[in-house]
Amino acid sequence: MEFEEYVSARGQELVRLGFTVSGDYQRAEDLAQIALMQAFRSWRKVRGADDPHHYVRRILVNEFLSMTRRRSYTEAPTADIDPQHTVPDHATGIADSDHLWRSLATLTARERVVLVLRYYQDLDDQTIAGLLGIKPSSVRATASRALAALRKTRESHRVDERLS
Repeated sequence: MEFEEYVSARGQELVRLGFTVSGDYQRAEDLAQIALMQAFRSWRKVRGADDPHHYVRRILVNEFLSMTRRRSYTEAPTADIDPQHTVPDHATGIADSDHLWRSLATLTARERVVLVLRYYQDLDDQTIAGLLGIKPSSVRATASRALAALRKTRESHRVDERLS
């Protein structure tokens, strides 16, 4: 497979993976572009791999994890909003989705990547371990901790809703 064919076939999938791990469309495009740029530099090696897509996904995941270690990753402009003066959104589905994204943002980068690869990319523990360079038991432990943290934030969210 030539590089151009690969990009046509898998480019959007890489952007979706980037979005699900980062939660930001612009970062997702950057991650996909960086992964493809690095793959292009060594395309003969990538093309010769048993699974070239696995190779490029690993580049993207490693770049995301590297990006989260940089100080600039955590800096994001926000507006000061007084929660007492906000209008409640009646679109429950949108609110729930937003809460899920916020909850995912509280996880560590590795926890988020493990959940995304497991539940959005439908990869098994062995494949995830190979992508991250860790043991399958570490994948299971990380997923377990991440799901426990999400359950905890979900429960606190339900309590907050009842109180308001």
